[in-house]
Amino acid sequence: MFRIGGALIALALVSAPAVGQTVESQYTSFDAKKCKHRQGTAIEDYGSWLCPGYQKLRVLLSAGDQRMHVTYGNWKKDDIASSQTFPGFNSVYEGTVEWRIEKLPNGKTRPFATILRWNTRTEADAKRDDGRSTGRRLVVTRLNPGGICHVGYVDARIPGANEAARKLADEKARNFKCGKDHPEK
Repeated sequence: MFRIGGALIALALVSAPAVGQTVESQYTSFDAKKCKHRQGTAIEDYGSWLCPGYQKLRVLLSAGDQRMHVTYGNWKKDDIASSQTFPGFNSVYEGTVEWRIEKLPNGKTRPFATILRWNTRTEADAKRDDGRSTGRRLVVTRLNPGGICHVGYVDARIPGANEAARKLADEKARNFKCGKDHPEK
C-alpha cells in the first residue's frame, strides 16, 4: 500500500510543473500576406502559409471551406493541431502568438504552449448576410515534445480572458495527452 502511494506521489511530482517554476511569455506576430504561401490543389483549398514564429519554431496556417488550421514548430505524426478547427466558419490570417515558455532545471528555456486569438462565427453572425464574424476565441495549443494539439478554448470577449488562457496553458498543456484528452471549452 505504501509503495503504491509513494509511486503515485513521485509520479505526480515528476509530471507536475515545479512550484515556483518560472513561466514567461514571448510574443510574435504574423500576417499571411507576408508569409510564404503554397497554393491549394482542390476546390475550397486555399493553401498554406509558412510564417515566422519563436526562435526556430514556425507558424503554419492552412485554410479551406472558410475554416483554418494552425500548428507550430517541427511537425510530426503527432501533430493533431494541423487538423483541428472550429465547426463554424473561422479565420486567423493575422495575429499575435503568445508563447508560454518555461525555464528548465538546466537553465535552458522551452516553449510548451501557445495562445492565439481566432475570429469565429457565432449563431447571430450566421443569421446576418454581411459575412462578419464577431466571435473571438483564444486557442491554447500544446507544443512538442509529446504532441501538438489544442488544450482548450477561452471566449476572448469576457473580462480576464487572457489570464484564463494563460492559467489553462500553464496548468494543463505540459501534461495534456494529445489524441486522448479532450480540449476544455
